[in-house]
Amino acid sequence: MLTEKLFYTDSYISNFKATVTGCVKASDCYHITLDKTAFFFEGGGQKADTGLIGDAVVKDVREVGEELIHLCDRELEVGKEYSCSLDWNTRFRRMQQHGGEHIVSGIVHSVYGYNNVGFHMEDDYVTVDFSGELTREQLDKVEEKANEAVCKNYAIKCYFPESSALENIDYRSKLDLTEGVRLVEIENTDLCACCAPHLKNTGEIGVIKILDFMRHRGGIRLVMKSGLDAVDDYRAKYKSVYEISNLLSAKQTEVSAAVERLQSENEKIYREFTDFKKSVAQSTKKSIVFKDRVSYCIVSGFDTDMMRELANFAMERSELCFIFSGDDSVGYSYIAGSNSADMRSVAKEINTMLNGRGGGRDTMIQGKISATEEEILDFIDKM
Repeated sequence: MLTEKLFYTDSYISNFKATVTGCVKASDCYHITLDKTAFFFEGGGQKADTGLIGDAVVKDVREVGEELIHLCDRELEVGKEYSCSLDWNTRFRRMQQHGGEHIVSGIVHSVYGYNNVGFHMEDDYVTVDFSGELTREQLDKVEEKANEAVCKNYAIKCYFPESSALENIDYRSKLDLTEGVRLVEIENTDLCACCAPHLKNTGEIGVIKILDFMRHRGGIRLVMKSGLDAVDDYRAKYKSVYEISNLLSAKQTEVSAAVERLQSENEKIYREFTDFKKSVAQSTKKSIVFKDRVSYCIVSGFDTDMMRELANFAMERSELCFIFSGDDSVGYSYIAGSNSADMRSVAKEINTMLNGRGGGRDTMIQGKISATEEEILDFIDKM
């Protein structure tokens, strides 16, 4: 049975009454058809509406032939009329997002000649793919023109032209359509084939913001937000900038320069700290014990870089070296190396005899052990 699509008559219908014409149990839901519906199915890049039919939750809507199938969480009585309601906040935000995309796509097409070759709407943002590349400066101009169209509150008109008239209409479309074409016309801005519900005026979109862009398949992909989703994005970013400005004791308009100064200071501190660690490691080299062909050193508070500095020094002067850092209460980290022995077999001995775990290359290994200093010295004597 043909489902009357109320969203084509009036995209602002959010509450209505409809009669159930079919209810079929599926694997994890009920497929319900209505004599008429304002629930939009997924199409034109826009997701399906959600809401309620009576007490049944509408989780998805699909178009099958001339019918719209509502995927619901419970059974409804065939032949009974129910009150229905859309999740209007979500629908309205999606129409804002979709309208913003049409405006941006129309401007890019008219100014730069690029086609919209991909469009996807997530829950709070939109991606749009174009057939050519644009710079950030060009996108800023597109964004400016798009918001001018919003401010001028242009009319948005949706209609099904006669097939005979369609041949003479210059409209955007990613598909080669011949019949049942629905056009969305934005005054002085865009004319595009689209099956989704739209707002009546551009002013309702509120604001259009291009957030990011990247090269994509020989063209460009935009990430954008419009309307209330763009406001939410601004609010979240404002909160972040506000907190950063307070942490850095900088004006909100100067946080970037403040972060650069902080990075420069941190790099200087890091270089100084690295030099300090090297000097400590250098001064500790005299504490390395060389015994026959084996060398070792047990220290406390050394990180991996400092231990490796000692190991590299000892490896040049002994056949086998062991560097341990830690204490008996928390255990020890170790680095061991050799320019002649296979250290992977040595790793098995350390891990077995000193309750450790670790590994590495054939010339150097590292890991952690749970053992005492006495047990470490006993292990080295056996080696």
